[in-house]
Amino acid sequence: MTIRLGYGTNGLTDLRLDDALGLLADLGYDGVGLTLDHMHLDPLAPDLAARTRHVASRLQELGLGVTVETGARYVLDPRRKHGPSLLDPDPEARAARTRLLVRAVQVAADLGAHAVHCFSGITPPDTAPDTAWQRLTDSLAPVLEAADRSGIPLAVEPEPGHLLATLADFHHLRVLSGDPPPLGLTLDIGHCQCLEPAMPVDCIREAAPWLRHVQIEDMRRGVHEHLPFGEGEIDFPPVLEALDTLSDTGYQGLTVVELPRHSHAGPELARNSIGFLRRHSPSSHSPSSRSPSSHSPSKHSPSRR
Repeated sequence: MTIRLGYGTNGLTDLRLDDALGLLADLGYDGVGLTLDHMHLDPLAPDLAARTRHVASRLQELGLGVTVETGARYVLDPRRKHGPSLLDPDPEARAARTRLLVRAVQVAADLGAHAVHCFSGITPPDTAPDTAWQRLTDSLAPVLEAADRSGIPLAVEPEPGHLLATLADFHHLRVLSGDPPPLGLTLDIGHCQCLEPAMPVDCIREAAPWLRHVQIEDMRRGVHEHLPFGEGEIDFPPVLEALDTLSDTGYQGLTVVELPRHSHAGPELARNSIGFLRRHSPSSHSPSSRSPSSHSPSKHSPSRR
């Protein structure tokens, strides 16, 4: 199997980061989706460069790849989930989110990450669509410039309930932005099941040329709830087969398990998840495959991340 599996630290928030990384390496994961947040690698606390060097050393020691994720709920505003966003009516508030993403690009470069993930945010009330799209493109411009300088792709995620909610919305952003080379896509397999008109396997094929990061979990049609594998409706063998062919298109990134509401059972779910994915992978019966350790809805449905 060519899929390089990772697990998101937003599903391991009850563990110290060093312990979480050690757990993932012991279970046989290839990498980690590292969410910059206060309990792990805090992007706003002092000595960020030194702390980043420590994490880089730990990743190298364990042989783990990394993608930097920026979906921390309260990292900028302790009272507003994901606030402020790139669409905030206040220009200074939008600028704070832009600065965080630029900092994430620098952290990603220092870690040797595959990409930096982000999403648009929910359109504020009484905001015209054209205004929201203009705010998004303006807010992302400095981030894309930083990504271009560092050679780290920016992987924007279509998120149910957000301005940029679908693959079609991602392509709209590409056109509005002038299709800059650093602009890529995060594809969340569960979101495809939840929202996209096409089946998840077809979404993978459509997204392949722009794909820079993949997230995976189970989900049901029309319900934005990240579920452990086997608790939703996704038919995983064809999905994993499609993901297995992505290396033929040049994709070198991770496929990261995304269970941000399950940290209470994080170690157990990390173990169960890699077991499930390997059992259902195209090479599940190959002697060389690795095993883990023994141990249609409204576009504006609420975001459950």
